[in-house]
Amino acid sequence: MTQQRAQTDVCIIGGGMVGAATAVGLAKLGLSVALVENRRQEDYDPSQPLDVRVSAISMASVRLLQSLGAMDAILAMRHVAYTGLETWEMEGAATRFSASQVKLEQLGYILENRVVQLGIWQQMANYPNLNLYCPAAVAKYQRHDNGVSVLLDDGTSIDCRLLVGCDGANSHVRQWAGIGVSGWDYSQSAMLINIATTEELPAITWQQFTPDGPRSLLPLPDKHASLVWYDTPQRIAQLMQMNNAALKSAIQTHFPARLATDFEIEAKGSFPLTRRHASCYYQENVVILGDAAHTINPLAGQGVNLGFKDVAALIEVIAKAQQAGHDVASTKVLSDYQSLRYRDNLLMMTTMDAFYAGFSNRILPLKLLRNAALRIADKSGPLKDWVLKYALGLV
Repeated sequence: MTQQRAQTDVCIIGGGMVGAATAVGLAKLGLSVALVENRRQEDYDPSQPLDVRVSAISMASVRLLQSLGAMDAILAMRHVAYTGLETWEMEGAATRFSASQVKLEQLGYILENRVVQLGIWQQMANYPNLNLYCPAAVAKYQRHDNGVSVLLDDGTSIDCRLLVGCDGANSHVRQWAGIGVSGWDYSQSAMLINIATTEELPAITWQQFTPDGPRSLLPLPDKHASLVWYDTPQRIAQLMQMNNAALKSAIQTHFPARLATDFEIEAKGSFPLTRRHASCYYQENVVILGDAAHTINPLAGQGVNLGFKDVAALIEVIAKAQQAGHDVASTKVLSDYQSLRYRDNLLMMTTMDAFYAGFSNRILPLKLLRNAALRIADKSGPLKDWVLKYALGLV
């Protein structure tokens, strides 16, 4: 095995949506960037089945992707522009949001995660200062005088001034840097179910709260939709074992009546719900973004959008440091990034926890109270508009 040694300003571990966006954004600033990813996605083919992993990408995230030059490539693949969002528990007590109320053409896009990742990856070819190591795995991290050395499993050694962890909820970068994490399991799992429908669905994503967990729908392209079923881990495990006919019957029984169209199940998957928040987002010459820094209840689909806000903030503080002639890997720069993101992430996580707790019981007075609150929220005018703009990352 021949050992190669590379010098770079930044080494990013994890080439998913957040890691790839960070790599392109920092390369665009003129920094030399190494991106390490252990698995390469298949090239896009329109005949491929829809991925069960989908995200509701907010307009703030769209703006970031546009700035990276990736949005046109993403939209050239598959997407749905959604224009409305509705949430309710009891019929007649819904809160409805629409793009028109904040003078937008759409609230965002429903996109397969892999399509977003592929669209960003396509931009890497535009930057000779961005080197991709894929497939590759990290064997060891080691500090040196001016930063961190990353030893890959093929013997390649990458010396960088700044190590960026975008390697997910079980981040090895976070663990190696000694960054603590707090959190808990929600004692629930989520099941993702892709369905093919007999008719085109409205471009509206909706969610009904039940004491067992929400039931959600996200419209997908070409008469498809993603259903999300939250329930106990035991119930989700039971549903995962059902054949498609039995699962379809369960969906028709337990999902709201507005899912009236006939459908066939095409794919399914599940994952446990956990909350994790790092005690801080940086150490000397190390910074973490996205799920490496925080995982949130997926109730409002904010996970990847918070990650993209992390990316935008890191790009912003590093660009300002460059303009001022400061070291982009300095503790001051990384502290500025944390100041921009920590409280905002914590606020969104706490808000989602409050919604989750507030709707996860069968106590009748509380049920009546929260449904009255949903009715009031639907008629709250400027406050309702502000809440929508905040969720979209526009304030």
